[in-house]
Amino acid sequence: MKNRIKVLRAERDFSQADLADLVGVSRQTIVALEADKYAPSLTLAFKIARVFACRVEDVFDPID
Repeated sequence: MKNRIKVLRAERDFSQADLADLVGVSRQTIVALEADKYAPSLTLAFKIARVFACRVEDVFDPID
């Protein structure tokens, strides 16, 4: 699943560890998400969108 996590993180000057702490997952989970190797649960997708103050569809694009 394509996503904009890395771009959104960079805009806010968050490290992968910072974002992981904010949403309650490991840094490795953020690495996998950014590499499009892991599709998040709906709950995690909403948590990430909330951290970035945007809609889920502004972070994730389910169409490859």
